[in-house]
Amino acid sequence: MEINYWYIITGMATSFLLCTALLMFYLKYRKNIIQQQYQLKVAELNHQKELLHSVISTQENERKRIAVAVHDDIGNSLNILILLLNRLELNNDELKNGIISQALKITDATRNISHSLYPVNIDELGLILYIEELISILSDKIAVSFHINQFPKKNSFVEVQLFRIIQEFTTNVLKHSTASEIEIWIKGGEHTIYLILSDNGCSFDYNTITKGMGLKNIESRINSLNGTFKWKNVKDRGSRLIVRI
Repeated sequence: MEINYWYIITGMATSFLLCTALLMFYLKYRKNIIQQQYQLKVAELNHQKELLHSVISTQENERKRIAVAVHDDIGNSLNILILLLNRLELNNDELKNGIISQALKITDATRNISHSLYPVNIDELGLILYIEELISILSDKIAVSFHINQFPKKNSFVEVQLFRIIQEFTTNVLKHSTASEIEIWIKGGEHTIYLILSDNGCSFDYNTITKGMGLKNIESRINSLNGTFKWKNVKDRGSRLIVRI
């Protein structure tokens, strides 16, 4: 009987050890599978970000090519035309002034089209001056306050995308909000950039709203910079977009 008990105890111990070993093997196998899935997901996300960056970069290069052509070729030709019109001896001053006025309007429209396609001189002038110019353009439509706290110059792709984000936000506010004020706050260190955009309009519920092209463009540009964002909106009290690059 004692021998039988011993066999039983030994068998139970062996079964327990075997079950434990199988459980450990299963847990290790499951952990490896989860790690592989996580690594695959990270690789896929990185690939998507690289692809998005490449697509946006290609689009911006094409926009830049067209914008430079509009700015330099057509814009310069219009400026020469205005100079020639000023030298033209016309007896009818009203007609002459009318022609010059129309030429100036076309020049302004050409410059606006060029800037909307691509901020042509952002490499030389920098992001801050372009933001100030945008504020000047918007000044007759809405009040805009701009706050900057240390922003060293970044590469042109980063600055262009930040400018586009601000452009899209202000355009959305003018189209869809009843806001009377927009606030732009930007801070850039060596490794991190913070951009906060807010308004005092009717706002929207980010979780339920159908995203239009404006919101999609903002988010895709943030993603192309490997950034994160968060909307902090209060119904009828304004919207706030917080971006960390």
